[in-house]
Amino acid sequence: MSALFTPLALRDVTLPNRIALAPMCQYSAGPDGLPTDWHRVHLGSRAVGGAGLVLTEATAVVPEGRITPQDVGLWSGAHVDAWRPVTAFVTDQGAVPAVQLAHAGFKASTYRPWAERRGGVPDTEGGWTPVGPGTDPFVSDYRTPAALDEAGVAAVVDAFAVAAGRALDAGFAAVEIHAAHGYLLHEFLSPLTNRRTDGYGGDRAGRMRLTLEVARAVRAAVGESVPVLTRISATDWTDDGWTIEDSVVLAGELAAAGVDLVDASSGGAAAKAAVPVGPGYQVPLAARIRRDAGVPTGAVGLIVEPEQAEQIVAGGEADLVLLGRELLRDPYWPRRAAAKLGATPGWPDQYARAF
Repeated sequence: MSALFTPLALRDVTLPNRIALAPMCQYSAGPDGLPTDWHRVHLGSRAVGGAGLVLTEATAVVPEGRITPQDVGLWSGAHVDAWRPVTAFVTDQGAVPAVQLAHAGFKASTYRPWAERRGGVPDTEGGWTPVGPGTDPFVSDYRTPAALDEAGVAAVVDAFAVAAGRALDAGFAAVEIHAAHGYLLHEFLSPLTNRRTDGYGGDRAGRMRLTLEVARAVRAAVGESVPVLTRISATDWTDDGWTIEDSVVLAGELAAAGVDLVDASSGGAAAKAAVPVGPGYQVPLAARIRRDAGVPTGAVGLIVEPEQAEQIVAGGEADLVLLGRELLRDPYWPRRAAAKLGATPGWPDQYARAF
């Protein structure tokens, strides 16, 4: 039997297989961060294609937490209503809909990748002042952030918790906390970006404090039956940054706070990190965390071939594989992989004539 196509139980939710659509920004929201038909089709296609877990892109918990003005959010009842058709369709296809809750921190208020301009979006074009652990911008052409005081930090924790509650109302069956890629929670974790001297900075325990407070608040908001995942950057890939050893410690603390699976990505805090990109280049990070912290993990990063994904799960390197670009290229990759690995592809009745 294929390990990749065995179910995965996370609390009261069971994924039909070990394949997830990785969170990927679409930069295609309507006014005020509302999802559109694009999101229903994009996410729904991957559910039809056989992914067991379908994760949204980074979904902002507050307006100023968006990466770009075109990012989706979940900070109001209007967002709940707009997400419901998306989650309903994904669920109807047998997949588990999950939302990645996010705050972009000092990487907020930027142009989307295909815009003619780069860097920070000014107020006159719909931008805003971002926030961060301090007042240093990520790079010179990004906007200068305002440093969060302790009241501001507390508001961030509350925003994640409230958004998690809204996620359940919107029909999501699981939530993921985004603490990776140089966004706000990662900014607090990494010594490259957190130079605070209060209780949210300094040593590793201080720098982990915000992420752990968010994890505990989200767990309390969703109750005991709903899976909570956390995406982390397991290493900054640069000297004096966050390390895999730090991530092993963090993963254990996240599990104690109620997190069920650590989604191990990397990078984002340093603009010029030397990242050894190649097939499966981040899988050893997931494997190390799984082994040393005893925490279920998800592996991500240039996982392309079915046999490669099968070996990751069968070999105990991770409990789940998250596919990004490969699922952009081929929404039906999971069903093709099932056929190749000897599992049942389970094509929808509407498509059966093709096979």
